[in-house]
Amino acid sequence: MEFAAQGRAEIYGWGGRILVHDEYPRQGKADKGLLWRYVEKITGLSRAQVTRLIKSYLETGRVKVAEYKRHQLAARYTKADVDLLAYVDRAHGNLSGPATRRILAREFEVYGQAAYERLARISLAQIYRLRATAGYRKRNASYEPTRPTVIAIGARRRPQPNGQPGYLRIDTVHQGDFDGAKGVYHINAVDEVTQWQVRAATPKISEWWLIPVMGAMLAQFRFEIRGFHSDNGSEYINYDVSRLLGELLIEQTKSRSRHSNDNGLVEAKNGAVIRKHLGYGYIDAQHAEEITRFYRERRNPYVNFHRPCTAPELQHLGKGKIKRAYRRWATPYELLQEAAGWEERLRPEITAAHLHTQAGAQTDTEATILMQEAKRDLFRRIARKIV
Repeated sequence: MEFAAQGRAEIYGWGGRILVHDEYPRQGKADKGLLWRYVEKITGLSRAQVTRLIKSYLETGRVKVAEYKRHQLAARYTKADVDLLAYVDRAHGNLSGPATRRILAREFEVYGQAAYERLARISLAQIYRLRATAGYRKRNASYEPTRPTVIAIGARRRPQPNGQPGYLRIDTVHQGDFDGAKGVYHINAVDEVTQWQVRAATPKISEWWLIPVMGAMLAQFRFEIRGFHSDNGSEYINYDVSRLLGELLIEQTKSRSRHSNDNGLVEAKNGAVIRKHLGYGYIDAQHAEEITRFYRERRNPYVNFHRPCTAPELQHLGKGKIKRAYRRWATPYELLQEAAGWEERLRPEITAAHLHTQAGAQTDTEATILMQEAKRDLFRRIARKIV
């Protein structure tokens, strides 16, 4: 059996009561040894500790816990010095350590202030130590609210296309992590009016990787781009993207706080288009170029010319309220043709006849069969590289 006490005071108090109760000095040698072993067993003390306990009892008639006093160096700077340092810092607006030390020295040497005698010879390290003490902070506490980081990139508002194509919503979709490695990133851009979509993939979303991908994506749109709207992610809200859009004369906007529907269109397309065909599983970042080729050659043409999407019908109820009804389905190319003056908004190298030829080159079913075959071939190449 093992015994344990709650603390040194309980051990010494119990030991003293046993020695007094059994009159330890009057016992014979054998009984003293028995008492000694009994105290050792019950208290869990070592042989030397029990010996000291009994010796204390024999010398003083009682057992008392020895009070330990840690050796401390004499304090050079008093509480009054700390208060004086806080007073000087508060008066001068918390200057740097060297400047404060010079002020303390001048107070004593130049102006003869006797209260500064000890502080006049203080070191820089000691100034910073005293500033970290609770007494100093209590007397010189300055509270300043956190200042928000203002990034003057993009207008924080919802774009107003007014029924005209060329106003994009863009978002990033991450293809999972595996064993500490980041998967490929999908970039999804959707026109708000026509729902024309262009997708690409990138190994990383840093500016070095993202800028070339975005430039190639913007070139795939058949009409001129006038607006670029994203959430507040740093991959889009940065000076490199802002410079690229500025050179192309594209207005940049970003989502407002507490308005989750500002970028709702592209969020819905993320699930209905990207997740539906590529899933949620991990895909290594090294396959970004192959995925981009699949998007450019098969997936993007199929979605824009052959995949119908629902077109909202807006009904104005008054007082700024708008009701959306989804009763009509059309391809993005059909929605583009319904926009007023759409031929004038095409890129200079694109004509309406060119788009009509591209749309009629395959039927919807033929286009989806070729797209599905290309997707299966893509996944076979990805699986082969994993093995």
